Amino acid sequence: MLGRIHSFESFGTVDGPGIRFVVFMQGCPMRCAYCHNPDTWCLTGGKLMESSKAAAEAMKYYRYIKNGGVTVTGGEPLLQRAFVAELFEELHAEGLHTALDTSGITFDYRDRYVIEEHNRVLENTDLVLLDIKHIDNDRHINLTGKPNDNILAFARYLDMIGKDVWIRHVLVPGLTDKDEYLHRLNDFISTLSNVKKVEVLPYHTMGEVKYEQMGMDYRLKGINPPTAARVENARRILGADGAHISGETGHSDGRGSAV
Repeated sequence: MLGRIHSFESFGTVDGPGIRFVVFMQGCPMRCAYCHNPDTWCLTGGKLMESSKAAAEAMKYYRYIKNGGVTVTGGEPLLQRAFVAELFEELHAEGLHTALDTSGITFDYRDRYVIEEHNRVLENTDLVLLDIKHIDNDRHINLTGKPNDNILAFARYLDMIGKDVWIRHVLVPGLTDKDEYLHRLNDFISTLSNVKKVEVLPYHTMGEVKYEQMGMDYRLKGINPPTAARVENARRILGADGAHISGETGHSDGRGSAV
């Protein structure tokens, strides 16, 4: 199975447990204002590669990742469900832990075929890193260009099937860090029984230069990263004990979230 891959990261430490090989898939339907990898958005970019070749790339680092695993992120990896399903099956056959970093935007609980496609991926997924951009639908649309109904439905579905999840939330001053929204997000998370961890990811401006290089407008120009106090406040409200708060992430938001 061929897939479009943007890039690899050999020694990821912030996209799941342990040291991980990270596969960045090409293509994303969302346009998150804080995405620092807009070059992953285009569906026709990247490099075509067989899933077996991608698995072989990961296996080069087996001695380092055998106690960690492989994370597939993006872009939005679930745009290429057949490829990810095959890749995870191959990685499981080698005894490697698999993590899927997704926004869940591709899920549609009304479409049985789409559910079956997602299930094929989830069969060999050990952990889902689910990015919830904003709990308020209107503000989610403003932030990402898409509503959040499919995302929240995917979270509920993962709970229904008992799939382990880490919830990830990018904290952007003036956009996602208001206590009202954080409490609403916590109320939603509290309805789920499968959430093993909540991560607060502080917004940063490291992607701004890339937008300039690509001739693109950066929508959050002038917004500074959150203060340590606001990050701690979000961690407290969301119960994110032990969450990664350094702001150093190696993924794009499409991955949904590029932070």
